[in-house]
Amino acid sequence: MKKLVCLVAIGLMAVWIANVSGDEAGAKQDLEKLQGEWTMVMGEIEGQAMPEQMRAVMRRVAKDDETTITMAGQLFMKAKFTVDPSKTPKAIDYNMTGGPTSGKTQLGIYEIDGEQVKFCFGSPGKERPTSFKMEAGDGRTLSVWTRKKEP
Repeated sequence: MKKLVCLVAIGLMAVWIANVSGDEAGAKQDLEKLQGEWTMVMGEIEGQAMPEQMRAVMRRVAKDDETTITMAGQLFMKAKFTVDPSKTPKAIDYNMTGGPTSGKTQLGIYEIDGEQVKFCFGSPGKERPTSFKMEAGDGRTLSVWTRKKEP
């Protein structure tokens, strides 16, 4: 009986290790996909479309585990980030290191589709969104970015 219990425990441990390794591999893959320079193609704040003049000058650059967003070349925000693709929807956490929300945490979700990525974040310190739906006054931001093409 002791051998059976040990075999079951070893089997469960192997499954757990495989899942953890798979989660880490998935996070590494998504982190790699998020690297580089991105241009905003759509933005909403609390269900309202971002003005075209603002959206057109937004840029996102991700290097390793840090992202910097600029607006017309000026710092908009900077954050260290982690991703968890094992969640549904996929989760992303920003630890703000620059901009007006520096020192705060912002929880979000993301979806990668080829050369495009979509993010939805709650306000700093608020709960993680569970969908990409937006409503007036919900404090959420939604953005869609496309990878900048090399000339």
